[in-house]
Amino acid sequence: MTDRWALAPAEGGGVEIAALGPDGLPAGPVLREPDLAGAVRSRPDVTRWVWRSTAEVYPRLLAAGVRVERCYDIEDAETLLLGHEGRYGEPRSAAAALARLRGGPVPPDPPQRAAEPGAQSPLFEPEGVNLPLADLLAVYAEQQRRHERAEYPDRMRLLTAAESAGMLVAAEMNRAGLPWRADVHREVLHGLLGERYAGGGEPRRLAELADEVSDAFGRRVRPDLPADVIKAFAQAGIKVKSTRRWEIESVDHPAVKPLVEYKKLYRIWVAHGWSWLQDWVREGRFRPEFLAGGTVTGRWVTNGGGALQIPKVIRRAVVADPGWRLVVADADQMEPRVLAAISRDLGLMEVAGRETDLYQSVSDRAFAGDRAQAKLAVLGAVYGQTSGDGLKNLAALRRRFPKAVAYVDDAARAGEEGRLVRTWLGRTCPPAAGAGDDTVEEAGLPQEDPADSPAPGPQEWVPGYASTNARARGRFARNFVVQGSAADWALLLLAALRRTCADMAAELVFFQHDEVIVHCPEEEAGAVVAAIREAADLAARLTFGQTPVRFPFTTAVVECYADAK
Repeated sequence: MTDRWALAPAEGGGVEIAALGPDGLPAGPVLREPDLAGAVRSRPDVTRWVWRSTAEVYPRLLAAGVRVERCYDIEDAETLLLGHEGRYGEPRSAAAALARLRGGPVPPDPPQRAAEPGAQSPLFEPEGVNLPLADLLAVYAEQQRRHERAEYPDRMRLLTAAESAGMLVAAEMNRAGLPWRADVHREVLHGLLGERYAGGGEPRRLAELADEVSDAFGRRVRPDLPADVIKAFAQAGIKVKSTRRWEIESVDHPAVKPLVEYKKLYRIWVAHGWSWLQDWVREGRFRPEFLAGGTVTGRWVTNGGGALQIPKVIRRAVVADPGWRLVVADADQMEPRVLAAISRDLGLMEVAGRETDLYQSVSDRAFAGDRAQAKLAVLGAVYGQTSGDGLKNLAALRRRFPKAVAYVDDAARAGEEGRLVRTWLGRTCPPAAGAGDDTVEEAGLPQEDPADSPAPGPQEWVPGYASTNARARGRFARNFVVQGSAADWALLLLAALRRTCADMAAELVFFQHDEVIVHCPEEEAGAVVAAIREAADLAARLTFGQTPVRFPFTTAVVECYADAK
């Protein structure tokens, strides 16, 4: 009896299913079932289903009340394997993988489906996307052989399993939705923006601030147009390169204060205003389409809805159901702890083995107790901010934690030289990829000024963007080995937490990088807090092996998301 089965849509309707042997090929007859949900529901002993795409199959199962324990997502595995082989960007569909296997012409990937609130992915995709079960299993068996050829096969298999688990979590989160009080949201918008005018124009407060900006410049200026603002400053004898908040706040001009306020409120109005509320909140839930592994580092994005950029003031609308609570958990100082685990630096591992303030511990060892300098040094090592004072701080860090700094230095050098750079589990950074000044924005999120960020920080590589700047590639590779390994760890955290929550009423409703939110009955909150701690410990052991490094969380049990900060 095998606990691993595969399924694929059958020609003419229904699905084909088959039990699989250790080689990934059918261990028995191929069966035809008239209904997807019925086929899966009738086999509760199956612990892992192999299919083409979780995003296409699992929402249909969830809609029918069917939950699966594990899966293997063939197209997601193809993405990871292509990256590991230095072929990132080649078509990743199962049809493309089959064509490569058989030496035929490789079809391009179909375009990504645009997010539609409330829409359900169809099981039967256009012709050429789905494969017959026999062809799908040929691809699967070849993927098993490719895993064996990986640099570290066991780690690569774990990464693929973790990524597939993340796909299940994302689908379940998309269905559950984040509790959202539309009435509270409207109250917040009215308090911030004032009355709405007919015709969809700017609300009262934005119109007032626009007038204040224009009065300060002595002529009509559109504060929502960066080029117009830059020109107005130039005419006032002030040169600015952008309308980034951190840049214009350094300017002494009466337009600065209303301009900064306008930009903050404009962002809320465009990205999370009344139109957003109408589009994305239904029946008391906000349901963005979470995309696990949406970036090259493995960090998640959403296909519309802006879920990963909810302003703090808007979080007041995220309210638990009556009798329920939100357990909001933030990983403490995740990046330096990951760096300790992957570098095997004994000194940094000892510091990261404590559940106390890591930056303070580093400062006591290398910066005479100056926590701010210690934090700048650690983050500078990870993000490549190594000029000026950063260079001096890095030198002090290198003397005390030489293996940790050498690890990211080596990654940066490999990136500069165009070599492949991998996370601890084997996720691979493309050799010609760089970050430069580009960051990933969520699909569909309106931007009045894409450059409007508070200060330089962690960067994401944008698919299709190739930097000719070797230093930019090196800086991104330095960041990639830490951020990507953190994403690998987070996937295993989510998988472990999902397993625990399966025996409870609690539901995972939100995840971004180092923060997770679980919605649960009040009486389950204590168990959820403990489950998060246990999941973090298990994920650390599975990802990095036996190390002293710990991954503590700051956890809050609240009724409103805004109260967790």
